[in-house]
Amino acid sequence: MAYRPLLSASGSSVRPLSRPQLAEARRVRAVELFVEGGSNPEIARVVGVCAESVRRWRRVWEEGGAPALRRRPATGRPPKLDDAQVETVRAALERGARAHGFEADLSKRSTVASR
Repeated sequence: MAYRPLLSASGSSVRPLSRPQLAEARRVRAVELFVEGGSNPEIARVVGVCAESVRRWRRVWEEGGAPALRRRPATGRPPKLDDAQVETVRAALERGARAHGFEADLSKRSTVASR
């Protein structure tokens, strides 16, 4: 199934949140609920995580405030592709295998590796 962007109310294309962005959004919402005085089990239910996660987030928030719950850059090996290259690959994948000379849209790893 090809990637299909969501459409906003104005009709413009909106990309869905990535997993790290979604996780950060949950933590930000939890902070809002901490400030409102929500209980850990209540907040866990609202943001869709286990109560242990909320307890851990609350402890981090109490020690370092909301910035302590923000996403941090990934550590480890730097990506081999920059954003433009990733978009080029994504666009090629969306066009499908046939657009690149394959007989069918499904292909084997060995076929892709030989191109």
